[in-house]
Amino acid sequence: MAPRSGRVTSADVAREAGVSRATVSFVLNNTQHQKITEATRQRVLTAAEKLGYAPSAAARTLRYGRSDVVLGLLPDWPLGYAAGQLVQELTLAFAKRNLTFVVHSGIRGARSLSEIWKAITPAAVLSFEPFSDSDATAMRAAGIEVIVALYDDKGLGSDENITSANAIGVAQARHLAASHRRLGYAYPDDERVAVFAGPRADGVRKACAELGLPEPDVRTVPLTADAAADAVRSWLAADPQVTGICAFNDDVAMSVLAGLRRLGLEAPRDMAVIGVDNSPAAAVSSPPLTSVVQDLPGIAELYANSVRAALDGAPATSNQVEPRIRLEVRESA
Repeated sequence: MAPRSGRVTSADVAREAGVSRATVSFVLNNTQHQKITEATRQRVLTAAEKLGYAPSAAARTLRYGRSDVVLGLLPDWPLGYAAGQLVQELTLAFAKRNLTFVVHSGIRGARSLSEIWKAITPAAVLSFEPFSDSDATAMRAAGIEVIVALYDDKGLGSDENITSANAIGVAQARHLAASHRRLGYAYPDDERVAVFAGPRADGVRKACAELGLPEPDVRTVPLTADAAADAVRSWLAADPQVTGICAFNDDVAMSVLAGLRRLGLEAPRDMAVIGVDNSPAAAVSSPPLTSVVQDLPGIAELYANSVRAALDGAPATSNQVEPRIRLEVRESA
């Protein structure tokens, strides 16, 4: 029997399958300890798929006391390769835990946090920047698990700790220090990513201090060949001369490579360069770019585990992400 016009309901599925609505509910909700034959279960599933039935999110919330949505709040970041990959990995990690990951960008002009969580009524909120006290209090009062997932920069400048925030810069500097006695840091000209760029530059400083190298020469490098060429000239004119560059990410690193070519120079002969993120373009840049690879699937699993544990009432654990990274070594360094 064809369903009524409008939204397909469980009653439509029951009519199509020739069973009761209770049976449809038991099958679609995978209710345990119900004596439903496999043939009936398959008939219900087939009918639901045929009609395009989608359970009501509001009904699910009423039934279980919460939704299955995790609201991911991104700051006003440029959504480049690494951010896009992290969103994909988080989507997969939450799906494995029967949760739906929904992303909201904090780009200027977007709806406010309070408007978003009231409209979606998520089970949890995963944020990459701190909440205001009033937002956090209001969400918790509404039964929402509030979880802040930050790249913890505690310990920057500490003599004994390498944290997840500065480990990338440390890895870059240690790799280049094997062949270069003065390093530079190519800082991005987009202040929206300062939360990452600053700690990575601090990691380079920390490694240089540990290895007895001079303070790294930090310069802002826009994504243009001419501007990058100016930075390269300044590095080569420094005393002592800078011959190894730790770049904020692959885009900035490839800008440095373009600046070298503009001056008739090349990497690694005249200046070694190392990026971050191992973007697809890194492998085909000229020359192929050495890059730091972050364990984004592992990061996503840690965050998803934190949310799942909170929803299950498990004891709270630290959200700090351990620095699990590796180098993809290519011709540029």
